Amino acid sequence: QVQLVDSGGGLVQAGGSLRLSCAASGRTFSRNVMGWFRQAPGKEREFVAASTSGGGSTDYADSVKGRFTISRDSAKNTVYLQMNSLKPEDTAVYYCAARRALFRQIAVRSIEYAYWGQGTQVTVSS
Repeated sequence: QVQLVDSGGGLVQAGGSLRLSCAASGRTFSRNVMGWFRQAPGKEREFVAASTSGGGSTDYADSVKGRFTISRDSAKNTVYLQMNSLKPEDTAVYYCAARRALFRQIAVRSIEYAYWGQGTQVTVSS
């Protein structure tokens, strides 16, 4: 079992930055693929970024490439999402997610993730 707690959201002006954190509990964190998703009002949840265990491989949605960076600190059992050059269209609730430790590859579909944080609101004003 993995439990996730998201934090770090807030209100920021366009062009600004935020760093989201996801604190994980559970013995398998070091082996879990970790991802970030977001969901805007009236829209489906969408993939943002993901990292394999140890951060050896990462993947990003085209809409955030070059602006967002996913990283993980195994010593702290924490995964981060550094978000720079934020745009109003980045406004959404952001969710941290983890795949079961059995699955070692990055996935972009939310159904592939078994564990979810409670979400943190990010609002970017124009």
